[in-house]
Amino acid sequence: MLTEKQQQYQARINQQISQRLDGLGDHAPRLKQAMQYSMLNGGKRMRPFLVYATGEMLGAELVDLDPVALAIECIHAYSLVHDDLPAMDDDDLRRGKPTCHIAFDEASAILAGDALQTLAFDIIANASFTQNGAELNLKLLKILSNASGYQGMCGGQAMDLAATGASISQTQLQHLHNLKTGALIKASVDMAACLSAKIDAQTNKLLDEFSSALGLAFQVQDDILDVVGDSQTLGKPQGSDQAHNKSTYPALLGLSGAKDYLHQLHQQALHALDALPYNTRLLKEFTQFIVQRNY
Repeated sequence: MLTEKQQQYQARINQQISQRLDGLGDHAPRLKQAMQYSMLNGGKRMRPFLVYATGEMLGAELVDLDPVALAIECIHAYSLVHDDLPAMDDDDLRRGKPTCHIAFDEASAILAGDALQTLAFDIIANASFTQNGAELNLKLLKILSNASGYQGMCGGQAMDLAATGASISQTQLQHLHNLKTGALIKASVDMAACLSAKIDAQTNKLLDEFSSALGLAFQVQDDILDVVGDSQTLGKPQGSDQAHNKSTYPALLGLSGAKDYLHQLHQQALHALDALPYNTRLLKEFTQFIVQRNY
């Protein structure tokens, strides 16, 4: 079931990406090409998957989920383009291919990231949803901006840069990754839930517990893979976190301790899903995939 749905959702979001970017004007062709390169160079589309899987579970319409999934993926792609820059992580490979600033140039990569970020908000601001009108657009914009900016992903990235080469506690590392990685994963679930016609406070609480545990589990597994994975499968150099002296869970807890913590987070996510009065099979299978993936 999971593989079939992954393929279905991936095909759907790839079509959304292609249509949106193809529809842009041609006044800045190199920038447009850099945006297309960054959005269509592979990727697991995990955040769009969460949007679609959560939304469909809650009874939302696919046509309403499309702009949310697309906007989330634009934010994610922009963050990767900027993370790879020499001023940030200085990476040459992403998904087994040259990073945007290597394939094009630094200026084009910066502009591509900027344009993808603003495109995300344009998509949500101008989306025509089947319910609630402009109130829904505003609510979704608030969630996306909070998850993307100082209170979310950007703030987490700044904390990550500040923690490089430093010694921080597990509480500090958890806070860092709740923002850097977890915020956008949580937003994927939160925004999908907004599109459900009927959802109560308890369901929102359980979805929040699920997405928080999943976001941290995603990062812990990433940290583990940087230690035990191989570069070809990862699509980027194995051991890059250690080479950059990054603060990671294996560095802080040891590899065995990081794996134990991953198991704990996995169980927390499953526990939250078990308590939901919906068919959570797909999200459970996806959670299993997150903690067992090798790339």
